[in-house]
Amino acid sequence: MSLDPQQRAEFVNAYTKTLITAWSSEEYVARLNSEPRAALAESGLNVPEGAEIVIVRTLPDGKQDGNLDVQVAFWEQGLATGRFEFHIPETPVVDTAELSEGDLSDVAAGGNYCCCPCSCCT
Repeated sequence: MSLDPQQRAEFVNAYTKTLITAWSSEEYVARLNSEPRAALAESGLNVPEGAEIVIVRTLPDGKQDGNLDVQVAFWEQGLATGRFEFHIPETPVVDTAELSEGDLSDVAAGGNYCCCPCSCCT
């Protein structure tokens, strides 16, 4: 079953909420492992009763865990087969080693950058 654009947008929003919550709450991750149906429902992903839920936290090298189209395809497949697979990778680590203090300051305070060729910003 292919999702229409509205259904796809709703799924993407709920899946994104699931990722953000998993990356910011150890308690949510624990519920995701112990009660995946209830945890997913908290984020708006309502998996039908009786369906199999597979939560994948660590993927083998070469798997496309960050590809949203892959996750949408898993959702569509789950609607057809009753087996739902969710790729919820571990919390991403941001490497700030290459940023200078000035770069970090600009990000935190909002740098003075112009996006247009006119001179109104300077």
